[in-house]
Amino acid sequence: MTTDVPPAAGRGTARRLAGTLHRRPRLRLALLLTAPLLWLTVLYLGSLAALFLSAFWTTDSFTSQVVKVWSTDNFHALFTTPVFRQVVLRSVGVALAVTVLCAVIAFPLAFYTARVARPRWRPLLVVAILTPLWASYLVKVYAWRLILSEGGLADWMLAPIGLSGPGYGLPATVLTLTYLWLPYMILPVHTALEQLPAGLLDASADLGARPGRTFRSVVLPMVLPSVAAGSVFTFSLSLGDYITVQIVGGKTQLIGNLVYSNIELNLPMAAALGTVPVAVIVLYLLAIRRTGALNSL
Repeated sequence: MTTDVPPAAGRGTARRLAGTLHRRPRLRLALLLTAPLLWLTVLYLGSLAALFLSAFWTTDSFTSQVVKVWSTDNFHALFTTPVFRQVVLRSVGVALAVTVLCAVIAFPLAFYTARVARPRWRPLLVVAILTPLWASYLVKVYAWRLILSEGGLADWMLAPIGLSGPGYGLPATVLTLTYLWLPYMILPVHTALEQLPAGLLDASADLGARPGRTFRSVVLPMVLPSVAAGSVFTFSLSLGDYITVQIVGGKTQLIGNLVYSNIELNLPMAAALGTVPVAVIVLYLLAIRRTGALNSL
C-alpha cells in the first residue's frame, strides 16, 4: 500500500508555508541569511580565531613541532625585535604609498572617463580600465619584472634623458602594486564623478569660483568618500601582498614574506605576524569610517 501525498495536499502545504513567510518578514530574512552568515561565522571568523589562538602557542626549538602552551613570547618578540618592527613599518608605508599614488593617478583618469569623454565612449573606457583585471596576477607581475630589468623597457625609455629604471627593490614594488590595484581606485571615483550633478559645477562657476576653488569646495568633498572606499582595497591588498615583493622587490621584505618564511619552521610566529595586517586594516577601517567611505563600497 502506497502512502503518496496527493498533489492537492502538497500544494496546500506550499501555500501555507508561503503565507507564513509572507506574514513574517523577519523569518524570511533569517532563512535567507542563514547560509551566508553560517559561512562567514564558521569559515571566515573561525579561521581568524584559529589564527589568533595559534599565535599564543610556541614551537619546540629542537623538533620544530608546535607546542600548544599559552605564551605571549611571539608578540613580545614581534614588538621588541628591530627587524620585525622595521618590516611592519615598511609594509604599512608601502601600502600607504600605493594608496596615495593610486588616488593621484585615478582622479584625472576618472574625471576624464566620467565628465570629459563623450557619453558613447565612456562604457568602452570603463571596460579598458577593467581589462588588466582579466589577466593573470603572475603574468602582470612578471611583465613588470621584464620592464624593470636591467636593459629592459624602463631603461630604454629613460636612456635618452640620462636616467635609468628603478631596477628591483622597494620602488619597483610600490610601482608594480600601484599598477595592480589602480582599477580598484578608479572605479569608485569614476562612479562618484559620474553622479556629481552638473548644476553644482555651473553654480560654482556662476558665483565666480575658479577651477581650483571649485575642485576644493565642491568636487573634492563629494568624491572624498569614494576615494576612501577605493583606498580600502588598495591599502588592504598591498598590505597583505607577498608575491610581488618576491618577484620585483629584490632583497626587500614585507610582512607577507616573513609569514611565508615562518609557516613551516615556526607556525605560531607566522600566526603572530599574520595578526598584524588584520589589526592594521581594522584600525584603518575605523579611521575612515567617519568619511562615509564604508557606505560607498
